[in-house]
Amino acid sequence: MPSCSPDCCLLRPGEIIKIFSEDGFGKMVEIPADMTARDLCQLLVYKNHCVDDNSWALVEHHPALGLERCLEDHELVVQVQASMSSDSKFLFRKNYAKYEFFKSPLNFFPEQMVAWCQETNGTIPPSQLLQNFLNSSSCPEIQGYLHMKEMGRKSWKKLYVLLRRSGLYISTKGMSKEPRHLQLLADLEDCNVFTVITERKLHSAPTDFVFCIKPKKVMNELKELRMLCADDEQSRTCWMTAFRLLKYGILLYQNYKIPQQRKALLSHFSAPVRSVSENSLVAMDFSGSIGRVIDNPVEAQCAAMEEGHAWRKRSQRMNALGTPSPLHPSSLSGVIHRTQLWFHGRIPREESHKMIHQQGRVDGMFLLRDSQSNPKAFVLTMCHHQKIKHFQILPCEEDGQMFLSLDDGATKFTDLIQLVEFYTLNRGVLPCKLKHPCTTVAL
Repeated sequence: MPSCSPDCCLLRPGEIIKIFSEDGFGKMVEIPADMTARDLCQLLVYKNHCVDDNSWALVEHHPALGLERCLEDHELVVQVQASMSSDSKFLFRKNYAKYEFFKSPLNFFPEQMVAWCQETNGTIPPSQLLQNFLNSSSCPEIQGYLHMKEMGRKSWKKLYVLLRRSGLYISTKGMSKEPRHLQLLADLEDCNVFTVITERKLHSAPTDFVFCIKPKKVMNELKELRMLCADDEQSRTCWMTAFRLLKYGILLYQNYKIPQQRKALLSHFSAPVRSVSENSLVAMDFSGSIGRVIDNPVEAQCAAMEEGHAWRKRSQRMNALGTPSPLHPSSLSGVIHRTQLWFHGRIPREESHKMIHQQGRVDGMFLLRDSQSNPKAFVLTMCHHQKIKHFQILPCEEDGQMFLSLDDGATKFTDLIQLVEFYTLNRGVLPCKLKHPCTTVAL
């Protein structure tokens, strides 16, 4: 699927779309009728000088219904807008988890939830899991219990549910899969799956893991929505991801591959960029005549600690030269982090959870913020195995100089930028390396 260049888009008249950033401000953009969500994101990245890391997404947001979903890259924005009510809007934000299931499918599809349809009498080999979802001739299904809100009522009922290419079904008799016991709940072609962003108590839901099947023709009629509730986050993610895969099939894989193909094409015309993935970063020892890779984990940990101390000593040597000028880096160490996209000031813990949840909850996603309990401290909020964790960064003093540390002074840094750079390359005491900064953009 060809990608539209920003300059080309600006020359083609079309529809007026209003896009909102997460700070509540909006911008009017004129786009052609055939512009896809991917091309609009590329245009916004270009116009707002964002980092083009292929993680930006266009979000369909329905405040009156309390629903939102990320548009698929191939969807036509004008067509989607035509099915939205007047108070609904598009948001421009990061979504690191959009195609994460292609990288680690077994984390998204628990074995007990995936099966063949009854007529095939078999099981899906783990190595063929995604191939079966993408292959239109195969018939995998997701099965399990879900809580379903009864139409027009506040009560919920626990039912056995099956998701197939032909639709979403409930069993009217226990866990029976016999055709006479299956009732069609929703046709995948005519519906989209949404995350419910309103509080659990608003819907009297039995758990926090609510999602919704919304017919395309429905705009603001809450009673027409199929509200479903899973027992945990992994189950909800499984149902929602499978819905997308069974509905769009190979199109999703093509959407996933396009940025990689584009990057490979551009690499022939530009200087190579060093990868910062975990697979390409290794501990090195340059103390000898030639460098060597450090294979021993204990030795690698010691090297990481020594690197942290080396940064500290370099800073001390610079300070020993005399009183720094106002432009000296050490004078700015107390405020320079506020210019970084990963720093979010005095936001509360609940807001940091919301931001990370909205932008994907993938391993290594992080942000930094001011501590609410200690005015001199900061907090690193990060995600690992879909759980959000917090690490307090405390000031510590040595030889009359102040440093920052999150491991009780074992590794010290002169500012937060050094700290983030270090833990991007080294796991240290963290559950994983820092990978994806949680950022917002002002349009």
